[in-house]
Amino acid sequence: MSLFQSLNFPGLYQETASILVIFFAWFPYWGPLFFGYLFHHQWMHFVEGRYMSRINWILLEVKLPREIHKTPLAMEIVLNALYQSSSKMTWWDKYWKGKIKDWFSLEMVSIDGHVKFFIRTGAFYKNVVEAQLYAQYPDIEIHEVPDYTRYVDYRGKEGEWEMISSEYTLTKEDAYPIKTYVDYGLDKEGVKEEFKIDPLTSIIEYLGSIGKDEQVWVQILVQSASKRYKIKSGAKKGKMGDWKDEGKELITKLTKRDEMAGEGNQFKMLMMTKGESEVIAAIERNINKLGFDCGIRAVYLAKREKADYSHIKALGGLFRPFTSNNLNAFKGSDQTFGWDFPWQDYDKTRLAWKKIKMFDSYKQRSWFHLPTKLKPFVLTTEELATIYHFPGGVAQTPTFGRIPSRKSEAPINLPV
Repeated sequence: MSLFQSLNFPGLYQETASILVIFFAWFPYWGPLFFGYLFHHQWMHFVEGRYMSRINWILLEVKLPREIHKTPLAMEIVLNALYQSSSKMTWWDKYWKGKIKDWFSLEMVSIDGHVKFFIRTGAFYKNVVEAQLYAQYPDIEIHEVPDYTRYVDYRGKEGEWEMISSEYTLTKEDAYPIKTYVDYGLDKEGVKEEFKIDPLTSIIEYLGSIGKDEQVWVQILVQSASKRYKIKSGAKKGKMGDWKDEGKELITKLTKRDEMAGEGNQFKMLMMTKGESEVIAAIERNINKLGFDCGIRAVYLAKREKADYSHIKALGGLFRPFTSNNLNAFKGSDQTFGWDFPWQDYDKTRLAWKKIKMFDSYKQRSWFHLPTKLKPFVLTTEELATIYHFPGGVAQTPTFGRIPSRKSEAPINLPV
């Protein structure tokens, strides 16, 4: 007897019909929940999009002088001032107005090998950003410029541009710090430029190494950290906490304090290795800083005949200088490098769609909200100042444009 003959079609029909009857019989219960969720999702998409469309976004280019003697601590102070704590938001603000927390984009860009620093912000914060930057870097120049992304018309397989892109996340929990400028000794004043080791110079050198008809864009999206962590122990167990609460629970776990209930167990603290003690100290220092929700994305673009696919490896290791083997590091979370097997993406259609989506996400600076909503990770002001600051003379990239001379005040005794 063949398989076709052995199938009991009347029985299969009756079983399918009975399942459908039960399914629709319960519709009054699951139907409102399903359509309510669908309506909520679409409504929030609409009101948040309406709110964001009313924001007047501007792009500020920061031009650097030939000499910068400030340590990355200066940028950390700027970031502290830009930290916008989430003010109380009513249900009317959130669900009717679509109000969302303010965010900024810190960007490093290379166009034909010419390296530039940008900050994208709402026009409302322009004076705040400029005042804080000038306060710490009085010799810089800040100019409002057109958005450089508008000059690239990426159309996927049909266009003249080829693209490689990567998004990044952390390898461990947010409370574990990456290797910061303090670990590199850049917090010390008076060190000669030739003796400084600035991890950012490797990124600057990479950005300056590309040629004509090539571009590399790096964006670091930041906003004040939100509560996403569910507390697992203590008096607040089950409540929502932030990354600092997660850090405190990590310290408790690493020090085994929860195991030290009675007397005589204090020796466990003495049994920790030096490395374990250093990890705990690093977490404690990290959670005492202000934290930003972050999203990092990098894009390589080139005219199709000039495209160099070795940049796949370059983007993958772009943030490796900030790796701390016993603490935290960056890794690629999503990349436009294709799939492993040809049948997973016939004619590279899925890859082309993915590239267009990631290009639009970069152009919209989208990470925390639709159209591309991704899970952020937390970096402190010290960590952010490490991966985005204005380097001094240690960065000798020829195409790194700097202001030719220092600005100075005019003499007060000039004749009128």
